[in-house]
Amino acid sequence: MTLHFIAKDPETNGDHCPTIWFDDEAQEFVIQGWKADAALRAKCLEAGPIPESEAVVRLPARMSEAMKEALGVAAAAPVR
Repeated sequence: MTLHFIAKDPETNGDHCPTIWFDDEAQEFVIQGWKADAALRAKCLEAGPIPESEAVVRLPARMSEAMKEALGVAAAAPVR
């Protein structure tokens, strides 16, 4: 696995902060974010169930540039 670190939330102190990576072998984005509260989970459940193997996380909008960078890394990765 080649896990490419993209960025951490620039407005946190380095601990407990949202982070984005890209795994070019699995062709997946890896996201660390704040856990969704019960109200957000309930709203998300309106679209369908959330399996135990999945989670809803939040990222601040200020990470939009990091998400764009992650998309660029994904686009440049060899497709498997």
